[in-house]
Amino acid sequence: MRGYRRADGRIGIRDYVVVAYLVECAHHVARRIADPYAEQGVQLIGFPGCYPSGYAHRVLEAMCTHPNVGAVLLVSLGCEEFKRSALREAVRAAGRPVEMLVIQGCGGTAATIERGRIWVEARLAERRPPETSLGLSDLVVGTKCGGSDGLSGVTINPAVGHAFDLLVDAGATVMFEETCELIGCEEHMASRAADPALAGEIRGAVEKARRYYDDLGHGSFGGGNIKHGLSTIEEKSLGAYAKSGTRPIAGLLKPGVRPVRPGLYLMDTVNDGAVRFGIPNINDTQTVTEMVASGCHLILFTTGAGSVVGQAVAPVIKGVSNTRVFERMAGDMDVNAGTIADGVETIEQVGERILAEVVAAASGRPTRSEALGHQEFVLAYKTYEPLGPACLPA
Repeated sequence: MRGYRRADGRIGIRDYVVVAYLVECAHHVARRIADPYAEQGVQLIGFPGCYPSGYAHRVLEAMCTHPNVGAVLLVSLGCEEFKRSALREAVRAAGRPVEMLVIQGCGGTAATIERGRIWVEARLAERRPPETSLGLSDLVVGTKCGGSDGLSGVTINPAVGHAFDLLVDAGATVMFEETCELIGCEEHMASRAADPALAGEIRGAVEKARRYYDDLGHGSFGGGNIKHGLSTIEEKSLGAYAKSGTRPIAGLLKPGVRPVRPGLYLMDTVNDGAVRFGIPNINDTQTVTEMVASGCHLILFTTGAGSVVGQAVAPVIKGVSNTRVFERMAGDMDVNAGTIADGVETIEQVGERILAEVVAAASGRPTRSEALGHQEFVLAYKTYEPLGPACLPA
């Protein structure tokens, strides 16, 4: 595998140019700048809010300085409260070429689009091929499930768990999340914690998720899950938990916090504090964004009913639980784990195929979602308290 070594020492597996809008009022202009170059790896991300958000700033900074990103164009309206200069300086300090266009200062929509496209074209002309060798131990990989069905916890999720075991054994860094879907699994996770203090933090994160969804009035278990064969949140939780594999849990993360050493990590994506207006229920696209903000080079996304989402800054490898959906949506799926239920392959064999897909994607081969041009990105208001001292290994 070969990648891109950045000025800050991190290694990326893609060389994206990112166009980031800093308020919804700048979204259209940013999209018009980026759209003509979508097939050349120009990615659109942004934050729609006008009121400042420490969480959103942290996530956008993490995305703009991600190792998969080689250059950044920031697009501001001009009167929003986002700390745009601080973001620009953080990107510059990370060694990325960065420019900021303020629509009100550039003369409006057309003038800003023209200036933005000139800048993007210059950055594309400067691109170089990957120069740095990397191994599995250099990779950070996350996993997420969406549109789960009755076979998810039997086929694709355990296969991802086996791939995670192989990655951890090779020295990689991996993370799983969905504490709202791990309710009932807290003691199992605590038993795998690296030490008793971390076990307590894991129990606390799941209890927080339970309280949050009690207040919200519903859980992360929908009609689609029922339609496709899941009976209870407990059954869904066991399937979500299977993606984590069997290795010890080294730490607990929150969005935008990077692991400090290789191993398996749990990410807490549930908002700290009470339910508040404007802070969303968990959704697949935002939690994928949060794992990428914590350093994931790529994401293993599992589905049963069929999901098509990708991500703007990291390739997404799609694995499906059953052959029927794989055949119907073959253009969107990278891995068919329905072969396990069909009696053709074992969990371990599919896990090894998933690992091979990770190597191929990290070597530059586009995933299905990349080839189709998916660039999903969601960033809304949330709040998080700092991690406790027991959450990360010393």
